[in-house]
Amino acid sequence: MVPRTLAASKPMPSEPTYDKVPAHIVRPPYAKSGSPPSWETQIPILSKQEIEQMREASAIARDALQLGGSMVRPGITTAAIDAEIHRFIVKQNAYPSCLNYMGFPKSVCTSINNIIAHGIPDNRELMDGDMINIDVTVYKNGFHGDTSATFRAGTVDAAGEKLIQATTESLELAMQICGPGVPFSRIGESISSFAEPRGYSISTDLTGHGIGRNFHQNPLIYHHFNEEPGEMAEGMVFTIEPILCQGVAAGIQWPDGWTISTEDGGRSAQFEHTVVITSDGAEILTK
Repeated sequence: MVPRTLAASKPMPSEPTYDKVPAHIVRPPYAKSGSPPSWETQIPILSKQEIEQMREASAIARDALQLGGSMVRPGITTAAIDAEIHRFIVKQNAYPSCLNYMGFPKSVCTSINNIIAHGIPDNRELMDGDMINIDVTVYKNGFHGDTSATFRAGTVDAAGEKLIQATTESLELAMQICGPGVPFSRIGESISSFAEPRGYSISTDLTGHGIGRNFHQNPLIYHHFNEEPGEMAEGMVFTIEPILCQGVAAGIQWPDGWTISTEDGGRSAQFEHTVVITSDGAEILTK
């Protein structure tokens, strides 16, 4: 994908107006300034009540993602998808977490073909054969829920289909190994052991993350082979969101300060869920 235009610099934070996000909707702390709170050193452990509060945000994010996916077709713009998802989230009396997070100007991320992550919705029309990742995060009840998936615009070629399928399977395998006492590094091990023998590279620049009262918090979840310390414990909540690439996974950030494309122009795919560690495994909150 080649951009029609490149912004000269990263957008400045801009608080959403009340006609865009009604005044009665509770906003996250960064909504006005664009500056998120500092990360806590410790990994938060959520109570059963807090996990119940996360369920609603996660369910809205899931439904918003399904809505966006249902709109994907040749000829539609990513701006139109963003606008419809925004309307849906606000109707649920929730806030689209991406909006003004560190100045991000839209409500969702839309990443097409060789865009690894953080694509800004615009007026480019999708073309037949495009692969598009839609990344949705929702803030409700003081908690965030985060999910994403890669969708097909029209007919995707065989290589693209294999990439999408491999990325889906890698996420499923990673979620299956989660549970109390499991090292976080097992996630990267499971994904790498599956993806690399099939010829795919894995983005090492972008990670999963803890999520809850903050959009991003500890722990960081690496999707490649790693030796990071730490183990999962009941009540931890985090995202797993592997990005598999057909070529080199190294990324280049565009001048807009957000969009990251593959260095060699190869396509990428990503799938993501928010999971909570339970007493005997893990539950997917965004499924």
